[in-house]
Amino acid sequence: MSTVPSRQSPDSRESTRGNPLRQPAFRWYFTGITVSLLGSAMAPVALAFSVLEHSDQTLDLGWVLAARSIPLVTFLLVGGAVADRFSRSAVLWIANLGAATTQAMVACILLTDNYNLGLIVALEFLNGTLTAFTQPAMRGIVPQLVAEEDLRRANSLLGSARNAIIVLGPTVAGVVFVTVGGGWAIAADSATYLVAAFCMSRLSLPATTMDRGRRVLTDIRDGWREFKSLTWVWAIVASLSVTNLLRTGIFSVLGPIIAVGTIGAASWGVVLSARAVGVLVMSVVMYKLVVRRLITFGQLCLGLGSLPLIALGTDTGLWTLIPAAVLAGMGSGVFAPAWETTLQENVPNAMLSRVSSYDDLFSYVSVPVGMIVAAPAGIAFGNERVALVGGFVFLLATLLPLLSPSVRRLRHG
Repeated sequence: MSTVPSRQSPDSRESTRGNPLRQPAFRWYFTGITVSLLGSAMAPVALAFSVLEHSDQTLDLGWVLAARSIPLVTFLLVGGAVADRFSRSAVLWIANLGAATTQAMVACILLTDNYNLGLIVALEFLNGTLTAFTQPAMRGIVPQLVAEEDLRRANSLLGSARNAIIVLGPTVAGVVFVTVGGGWAIAADSATYLVAAFCMSRLSLPATTMDRGRRVLTDIRDGWREFKSLTWVWAIVASLSVTNLLRTGIFSVLGPIIAVGTIGAASWGVVLSARAVGVLVMSVVMYKLVVRRLITFGQLCLGLGSLPLIALGTDTGLWTLIPAAVLAGMGSGVFAPAWETTLQENVPNAMLSRVSSYDDLFSYVSVPVGMIVAAPAGIAFGNERVALVGGFVFLLATLLPLLSPSVRRLRHG
């Protein structure tokens, strides 16, 4: 099979004059990731309804969903070390092929009415483990595919596709489940992984020059030393840990609780859609927008995420909450490509997947904490009060990293 040229050499990373999709390597990667993300967005919804359809034990669903998420956190640092050691295109090819196999087996179990909780849990555990290897590789591969001046546009394209799929994927999964059943939706997820594996096989990226005799644990420790040496990285990651805790805990848990007694469940759905639209619109705008202090601008925009929390806490009504949600989404739409581009421009590529894996670990480890403590905090202090205070803490957390000169000094391009 013919392959596209390696993206490691400077000569092969010529500027694509504003359009990364003109670069064949990025085009293959973009196609594979987009198709795979659609399947991944469909899978949780289809899997949840399929489990509930085949089992009268609602606890089964918790086991199945946990089986996917636990290994993602457990093996994330190992995945980062592997992605920095071996060819990232090879890692993505193998991982997508493995994910296609696991999901195909789950689909067979569901389609043949041979429901077996233990087997599905084991297969989803494997699927989550494979995701722990794909995620760091995906975050480290883009600088190998496009020139540095095209990184922001490449990340904006990937972000736009991801956000559009987040909006459409669950709806598509629901339609497929209703029309042909959850088993076929999982089968479709398996097929998307196969397409992604084929696209990754069209890339030919060399491995790093890292000593293969070194232990993976040594690579993980080196990644930690690099991570903690970059003040601007851990300052922003600490901020993200706080904001993710507050956003998921308040907006995702307390938000529906508050909405039931105020604007209603249907209106809350409109608010969620409004936020998703804001994310999608701004991720498209970022393709053209040029900002020299990119991460400073991203942090300031991320602070807009405090607005819907404050709106929930002050009971200002639906017509205040909707624009607040749109602005919060727009802030996230700015921050995501700004953060990815800043990491890719300022972290050595040989360390990028490991630093990114620590970023993912610390940024998202607080998410389940927020989900667990939000409701008890609401009971103890009042839902609206928790939302209001949380909104101001959210804003403070986004602004604090800007006190660091190492953050303010960063320039884009």
